[in-house]
Amino acid sequence: MASRQIQQEQQPWLLENGHPKVLTKESRHGHGRSRTAHNMSSSSLRKKSDRTLVSKIRCASVRNVVANLQEVILGTKLSILFPAIPAAIVAHYLGLGRSWVFILSLLGLTPLAERVSFLTEQIAIFTGPTVGGLLNATCGNVTELIIAIFALTTNKIAVVKYSLLGSVLSNLLLVLGTSLLCGGIANIGEEQKYDRRQADVNSLMLLLALLCHLLPLLFTYSAASAELTVEPSLYLSRASSIVMLVAYFAYLIFQLWTHRQLFEAEDEGEGENNGAEEEAVIGFWSGFAWLAGMTVFIALLSEYVVDTIEDASDSWGLSVSFLSIILLPIVGNAAEHAGAIIFAFKNKLDISLGVALGSSTQIAMFVVPLCVTVSWGMGVNMDLNFNLLETGSLAVAIIVTSFTLQDGTSHYMKGLVLLFCYFVIAACFFVQRIPNDPNDVHNITLKTVTDSVLSA
Repeated sequence: MASRQIQQEQQPWLLENGHPKVLTKESRHGHGRSRTAHNMSSSSLRKKSDRTLVSKIRCASVRNVVANLQEVILGTKLSILFPAIPAAIVAHYLGLGRSWVFILSLLGLTPLAERVSFLTEQIAIFTGPTVGGLLNATCGNVTELIIAIFALTTNKIAVVKYSLLGSVLSNLLLVLGTSLLCGGIANIGEEQKYDRRQADVNSLMLLLALLCHLLPLLFTYSAASAELTVEPSLYLSRASSIVMLVAYFAYLIFQLWTHRQLFEAEDEGEGENNGAEEEAVIGFWSGFAWLAGMTVFIALLSEYVVDTIEDASDSWGLSVSFLSIILLPIVGNAAEHAGAIIFAFKNKLDISLGVALGSSTQIAMFVVPLCVTVSWGMGVNMDLNFNLLETGSLAVAIIVTSFTLQDGTSHYMKGLVLLFCYFVIAACFFVQRIPNDPNDVHNITLKTVTDSVLSA
């Protein structure tokens, strides 16, 4: 009894409804220490909390609250960015510069995105790997999804398309390129290898997504549909979105059930510290409560981002497309990106590839078609036609990445080429200044040229 009482005092963060719950690895997984690449990547930015002071609090309820605050708020290396959340709210209500609201909201979204990944992993400890995988599949890119939904409610379809396209480009070229470059330089004396099978599956899914984006674009410019360019493209996009969602559901079955071993990252021998990392640090219902709270703040900051992005564009002299495609994904997913690069330094490219390709597949095959179907229900006409420049950039990113990963080995030159591709695309959107006024002379000229080409 004495030892059990000591154990409860040492682990107050596991108390739930007055009953201690200590989980073993077997009760959690049944598959040893295998974890997904997303969870492994996010854990690289976490830090252990000092539980000595918390264990001295006598009141159990207060002890649980303080322990949860310590684990959720201070348990990340990005906790220094949490003050940006109240700063963005204060700046919004005091009517300060809207560009400041935009950048503070972006900074506040960075730790929130990392904490959502942490909370889904904590919930997965109690629910098992299958339900945890489903949570990760739906909450992994919750920031992009919420931003897209708020943009749709204000009919800012271009912002939705730009931000989702930017997430795919950022993961495929910037994150993967930086990971391969850093991993190649840090391990220049040894050959770097990774499992091609996971990369092949994700490449196939991304090529399917590219086909679904290309067809509405080509359909719009085809001679047969020159007279009816909007409605047929919209109907084709909605049909393609349904196909993409079905394909993503099949991908989840493939990933979580039939071929789960391809997507599990083995946490190689860390000794006894590894077992400590696998224990739950917050309770099941506490995890859900924190997850709901984080989602509320993500929704609030996402609304600020959508409302102020055009003002930031005017204030900084940058196009909305550049802010949405380049800046927003880099800042919003900085935690996940940093984790992928850290594991590349450790020569664990399977984890880095799992993060970059997994996020790209999730955005392209789930978030994008979901936005099309949601906008359909909202009466907003969003299609999969991302315009010629944007779709061309997506095609180059997917094709170049597929060629880069085809042989199962890596070196720093591959990463350098991917980064150069990203810099050229970023420069393209940097110099592209699209005015917000639809009656602007440049837009009128562009429309005239387009109409002339179609009529010819």
